[in-house]
Amino acid sequence: MSLIEDFTLGLEGQQKAIITYLHHRITDHHGLMIKMNYEIPMYYQKSWVCYLNPIKKDGVELAFIKGHRLSNEQGILSMKNRKLVAGIDLFDVTDIPIKQIDEIIQEAIILDDLYKK
Repeated sequence: MSLIEDFTLGLEGQQKAIITYLHHRITDHHGLMIKMNYEIPMYYQKSWVCYLNPIKKDGVELAFIKGHRLSNEQGILSMKNRKLVAGIDLFDVTDIPIKQIDEIIQEAIILDDLYKK
């Protein structure tokens, strides 16, 4: 079993569908690597880029670690009173704004490329 299969084992409905869909989009399409951290799937290149976090009401938050530095031209990210992390809450796999999310992930990857350790 893969890390994501292990993680989604206890999930049902839309949470499982959203996480499975976004996981494959993030890893296959954008080429990010996964590591389980804080008991949730986190995705990285040079450093942490984003994570998937189950939330109440059968939803999932796709959150970006350096969200405060993203342009949010799409207008779909929310800081939720956080200083660094910005995310989008998703509740139905058929309503995922994939074009906008792909743009945000690409911007986050570019930002990560600029990151110097």
